[in-house]
Amino acid sequence: MRPGLLTIAREWGRIGCIGFGGPPAHIALLRQLCVERRGWIEPREFEDAIAACNLLPGPASTQLAIFCAWRIRGRIGALVGGICFIGPGLVLILGLSALFLAGSPPRWILGAGAGAGAAVAAVAVQAGWSLVPDSLRRAGSRVRWVVYALAGGVAAATVGPWLVLVLLGCGAIELALRKMSATLVLAPLATAGTGGLGALAWVAFKVGALSYGGGFVIIPLMQADAVSHYHWLTSAQFLNAVALGQVTPGPVVHTVAVVGYGAAGLGGGLLAALVAFSPSFAFVLLGASHFDRLRENENAKAFLNGAGPAAVGAILGTAVPLTRALSETWQYGVLAGAAVLIFLLRRGVVTTLLLAGVAGVVIALAGGSLPH
Repeated sequence: MRPGLLTIAREWGRIGCIGFGGPPAHIALLRQLCVERRGWIEPREFEDAIAACNLLPGPASTQLAIFCAWRIRGRIGALVGGICFIGPGLVLILGLSALFLAGSPPRWILGAGAGAGAAVAAVAVQAGWSLVPDSLRRAGSRVRWVVYALAGGVAAATVGPWLVLVLLGCGAIELALRKMSATLVLAPLATAGTGGLGALAWVAFKVGALSYGGGFVIIPLMQADAVSHYHWLTSAQFLNAVALGQVTPGPVVHTVAVVGYGAAGLGGGLLAALVAFSPSFAFVLLGASHFDRLRENENAKAFLNGAGPAAVGAILGTAVPLTRALSETWQYGVLAGAAVLIFLLRRGVVTTLLLAGVAGVVIALAGGSLPH
């Protein structure tokens, strides 16, 4: 018996509320619900869906959540499940945006943001490093893997807005090396955007439709535009945005909503989220019935063999601009402490960021200087 839409809304909303920890947590919760507890989806089909979503650009765990709801209740189920999965974290992060981006937030709020933001570079390195073993196992050539990863890392560290071209280019090179033609039809669009809401929509679209690897790959795609080009956020506020995306439940892509809030208030945050998540709904609603073929498609796998390592390198390279954005000496101490917590003491990302935020509050209340 198929579950009702209210069941979809309740269960996917529950995962959206408790899904701290990013894609691994989301996948585990969806598997527990759909495969183990309710038996709505066969284990092999669930694993195939994971593989297919990993071949798509954008947030893979969000696409998997939408696919599972589609598999159970069709397109209307996909819409209900996807919205309920995304909604709780989006509401929370927009509320926190209003608090952290207020004209004159309390000093302890500024300290919490500065402390958590200081730890983000360590989180980025951990996120990238955790992807290396699996990515290397899938590599057709380890030499090319290193080249692609270096290209992604250098691009993320130096030319953030152009990172999307590097990801597409690495995928195209791998296709060409396997004697398949590839055309970068999206290349002329790499710097599109006319300012105002049009520019905000373009930045959000890059996050949702042109980024491979998800998570921290989106950071260099947004940082140069949000901070340096359009001045929607200061460097300190952008670090806050990244930290908020990590400590709230649901997909990390919620970070783009903070950028949207900084650009145009609540309406901007909602617009950015709508544009960023729309491609994920489109991929599933229009292509879910072909996911089994996508998983076996040699062109898609070859492209990902190039774009995937570049995305891993980009996540690691993101630590460079995130570290450069720090402005207070004590923040480097917090960053070092975060690295110890993550890599030596094996503490989780959410715990690390919360402790870094507490350290920032203590320093702020003790009279320490804060980023402007």
